[in-house]
Amino acid sequence: MSYETTTERGFLLSTREWGVIGGATGLMLLNVFVMYLAAATPLARVNQIVFSVPIVGALVYGALITGGQMIAERGFKNDSMGMAMAGVIVLELAFGAFGGGVLSFLSAGARIPALAIAGVVVVAMTAVIGSYVYLRSGTQFDHYGRWATYAFLGGLGALLVATFVPVVGVAAFALIFLGFLLRLGYEMWQVRESRGRPAMQSVGLYVAVAGVFVHVLQIVVRMLAER
Repeated sequence: MSYETTTERGFLLSTREWGVIGGATGLMLLNVFVMYLAAATPLARVNQIVFSVPIVGALVYGALITGGQMIAERGFKNDSMGMAMAGVIVLELAFGAFGGGVLSFLSAGARIPALAIAGVVVVAMTAVIGSYVYLRSGTQFDHYGRWATYAFLGGLGALLVATFVPVVGVAAFALIFLGFLLRLGYEMWQVRESRGRPAMQSVGLYVAVAGVFVHVLQIVVRMLAER
């Protein structure tokens, strides 16, 4: 099946697109700060308790992230800044608690380097995916949204199995990570096609980037902890 269509897009970003990316970047930078703070609070311990049963942790955070994004989008659609901000706060706290829980496995002095390394890797990955989406200006990437959903569902199924067969947890991690990467490509396509309000697109892009970030952070933390 071909997804090729004709669009009148170039590679250079418009002011609107830079605004969307800037908004998502601001939300992500704030989230990194929240993660750093959360690592030294009881939130980190709560994260560890929730993930003592992997499928429970995934469902809890999945519900918070999905719910937060839905609340934020509804707020923007209804011109209710209070509701939109409430949704964003839920997202910031959800990703912040998760990232803080991951960081808590490192000593205080190693946390900033871990965040910095993860940040550099994620910026590079985002640039590669974004460049691919924009260079293929004649291609529609709506199917990436469906594929992301399939990857998330596959990851949840693998996590359920991992509750009894821990080795399957690696496959679950890979599938959910892939889901966020596909979601990132989908959100970049949404920005390229100017689908929806800029503020809503900023939130969608931020969620995708944050999902990629916490997975890269887990890899970085494991590598640093094993040194």
